[in-house]
Amino acid sequence: MTQTTTGATPRPPELRLASGLMQSLRDDMLTDAFAYRPLAPMRTDGPIVRRLPERIRYRAAYLPHAAVVVTAFFVVLLASTTGTVGMSPAPLTLAGLVAAAPVLMTLVRPMGAFWAELAATVVLSVLQDRIFTWPWSPGTFVAYLSVMVFVGLRTKPRVAGWMWVITVLFGTALQILFGADRAGSIAPMAFASAVGLLLVTVRNTRREARQEVTAVLEVTAFERDRRTLLEERTTIARELHDVVAHHMSVVAIQAEAAPYRVKNPPPELEAAFVTIRENAVAALTELRRVLGVVRSADYEAPDTPQPTLASLDGLLTNVREAGLSVEKTVTGAVRELPQGVELSAYRIIQEALSNSLRHAPGSAAEVEVSYVLGGLGIRVVNGPAVGDVPPSPGAGHGITGMRERVAMLEGEMTAGESPSGGYEVAVFIPVRSRPQPEEDPA
Repeated sequence: MTQTTTGATPRPPELRLASGLMQSLRDDMLTDAFAYRPLAPMRTDGPIVRRLPERIRYRAAYLPHAAVVVTAFFVVLLASTTGTVGMSPAPLTLAGLVAAAPVLMTLVRPMGAFWAELAATVVLSVLQDRIFTWPWSPGTFVAYLSVMVFVGLRTKPRVAGWMWVITVLFGTALQILFGADRAGSIAPMAFASAVGLLLVTVRNTRREARQEVTAVLEVTAFERDRRTLLEERTTIARELHDVVAHHMSVVAIQAEAAPYRVKNPPPELEAAFVTIRENAVAALTELRRVLGVVRSADYEAPDTPQPTLASLDGLLTNVREAGLSVEKTVTGAVRELPQGVELSAYRIIQEALSNSLRHAPGSAAEVEVSYVLGGLGIRVVNGPAVGDVPPSPGAGHGITGMRERVAMLEGEMTAGESPSGGYEVAVFIPVRSRPQPEEDPA
């Protein structure tokens, strides 16, 4: 036995379209129509406003507010001088205030101002004479058009379309209701409002497109910086893998050979060294797995050991052959530093000299390596470029890599223009001194 259930009958597409349009009209024009939405000051970083003096630039932010007030004042004057025949000056002025009040209302309640202007037009159209633009007199014509433009500037393009449709329906309905004795034409308002709202819509569309492009560029720049940072950290991790692996290998070898250096070692000591060796081998295995994670598809393991400060002379020779005059100065007592510090110091100097070659061709550079108490100081400075600097696509990542290496070693770094017009990179890497073995009193 089978049981069939019938669902609700789907609505026709025409009905769904009409329902969607009514929902859009309700959301755009009726929901929270009289909500308080004050007009924000204008931005002052435009190409023209930002050139003004500071005091004037601050006041220029309120130019939109001033434009609304001036328009309302013009509406009052126009409505007061082009009223109906036989009306005294007092009612004419009142008519002008009624027409101009919604214009001022756009400063705080833009959508409510449109409905208020619509109501003001109904009231004033009953009192005015037969004119070509009925139901709009010259004053209400300017006021109504101004309200539509001001509201359109602050809302979505769809709202501009709804205002134009409502305007055409409103004018047509009044002509039908009042008959031939109120003959007029809604064509001037329909045409003028269509042109005004079209220009407003184009302006809003361009502004939204510009904002979207700016947001995309900001996200792209952020992602590019983030990717650069991750690439530099990956490079540092790959290089330090060899350093850490070397130390762990030494630990494993020493742990394996230690029991043979003592006659009849206790079983507990042999077991402890076996455990140390097993942990060192396990750590080496995990390091290889980590290297596999951070290794890129085109990564090739280096054939030579990682460079140290002892290899600095070879680097300077290559740089001189590339066309950069460079001198090296070493101060302090040269001593052996941890291999990670030596590698990072070499890479920092290498990147600083590469930047000098790229951004200051033909200049002279100086490299200072200072062995000081508690750490290692590095200073690389170059003079200004000689001649034109060729473009270097993809440049700008070197400073990021140097900062990451210094931060990894808990050091300090400054980079910026030198007083001579060149560029200077100064780094200090702290190095903890190794504890000296205590002397036997015997």
